[in-house]
Amino acid sequence: MNTRFKPKFNIKKGDTVVVIAGDDKDLAKPRKVLEVIVDKSRVIVEGVNIATKHTKPNAQNTKGGIVKIEAPIHISNVQLWDAKSSAATKTKRTRENGKLVRISKKSGEVIK
Repeated sequence: MNTRFKPKFNIKKGDTVVVIAGDDKDLAKPRKVLEVIVDKSRVIVEGVNIATKHTKPNAQNTKGGIVKIEAPIHISNVQLWDAKSSAATKTKRTRENGKLVRISKKSGEVIK
């Protein structure tokens, strides 16, 4: 990705999203965003894209073994969840009291 301009995404850490594409696609099950990786356009979503990682024993994990972790998925495969309309929604940005806020296009509510 070009590093000249930082992309702006409508999804932030802690948002509730639904997976709209891929193996974990479920339009009715909202999930929480754990991390947004801006420079790679990826997000880590709770319980999605589970990968197994083989770890050696170390000070924190004395046994080692196989650990299941969430791997990142592309940000285009998730969409914000609108709790009021109970569906996935697109967003628009407007200014309210001098601050930029995200507004759901389906219900018109401000996304916190």
